[in-house]
Amino acid sequence: MAVKWIEALTGSLEQKKQYKATKARMDALPQPYGEAASALHRYFMYYGGITDGDTLMQMFVDLVDLWERAAVDGTPVSAIVGDDTIEFAETFAQSYGGKRWIDKERQRLIDAIDDAKREEQGS
Repeated sequence: MAVKWIEALTGSLEQKKQYKATKARMDALPQPYGEAASALHRYFMYYGGITDGDTLMQMFVDLVDLWERAAVDGTPVSAIVGDDTIEFAETFAQSYGGKRWIDKERQRLIDAIDDAKREEQGS
């Protein structure tokens, strides 16, 4: 019962455990893969804007899986990200279709403008 109450305030405890485990895997990556994964992770925290915890966790798990595989295979970082790092990062993040904070703001904007139009027509 206490767990449900705590999760209502803080979010899923299981996702927090999974996040910490994923972050530990990322921190254990050999260089330069760890540096690349950490940089992408940091970028996703600002760019991703995903509000769904399950989707966000899947994205981070896949990110770590990608860099672990690259480290095992010895694939160069440049072969993974290509010539345009931002395009790679944003394409990677966009492949996860979870709800983003901007979706909520877009709907809020649409609703506000629709209300304004209705008010204008009514007066």
